Amino acid sequence: MMYGMTPFERNAFDLFNLWNDIDKSYDSMPVNACKTDIKDVGDKYVMESELPGFEKEDIKLDINGEFLVISAEHTAEKEEKDDNTKYIRRERRYGSYKRSFDISDVDAETITAEYKNGILTIELPKKKPAEPVAKRLEIK
Repeated sequence: MMYGMTPFERNAFDLFNLWNDIDKSYDSMPVNACKTDIKDVGDKYVMESELPGFEKEDIKLDINGEFLVISAEHTAEKEEKDDNTKYIRRERRYGSYKRSFDISDVDAETITAEYKNGILTIELPKKKPAEPVAKRLEIK
């Protein structure tokens, strides 16, 4: 069983993002983005993280010791102009997410990832259990 496959770091509550989340006219990213499902499928775990609005190039996967860190960051601009190209409204948006997962019982060398249609799918093969050592000791 993989009890450690739970995130130990979540995005902190941010009042600014809460207000942007309420103002849907601003087209902001929600505070609780990067929802992740984790399935145990026998010889591996499969993680599916929702990262809508991000490009593959915006997403980074890093292994830091026994932790897998998913981070994503991007900016977007929204412009509305009149006929004389004078700004009527110009807004910028910044999104950044970071989640960490304990992968101490995963074979980190064989992890694979794919990003498609806003879903990051990561396959995490389990470590093979160590074979018990059996040997005969010499009596002196």
